[in-house]
Amino acid sequence: MLRLNLSTEPRWLDFGHGIRLLVEPLTTAIMLAARSDPAIIAAAADAEGSASNDDLARIVAKAVARIVVKDWEGVGDENGAPMAISDDGIDALLELWPIFEAFQTTYIAGALILDLEKNA
Repeated sequence: MLRLNLSTEPRWLDFGHGIRLLVEPLTTAIMLAARSDPAIIAAAADAEGSASNDDLARIVAKAVARIVVKDWEGVGDENGAPMAISDDGIDALLELWPIFEAFQTTYIAGALILDLEKNA
């Protein structure tokens, strides 16, 4: 059985290292909006096909994050002062491997994998 969560409210996700992100639910509309991100369009139009699957995963994750991340906790500048959320900040955060990996597995993959239950 497919279990649908119909909530449209953002929720906090813990990404470890004291970092929490407030994210909107991942929907078809968000994925379609991310497709129009200039970095994704450029990667898709790359005639040489030089973008690897890893590059594309990073580009897509950043595009999605810039749409869905509404707030964060535990992110500071180089002096440790809390940092206001921004597209550049989101991109920089996702350049950190543990955060990128957590975003991919906790948020993107978690939303794309259907939770199936077997009938007893």
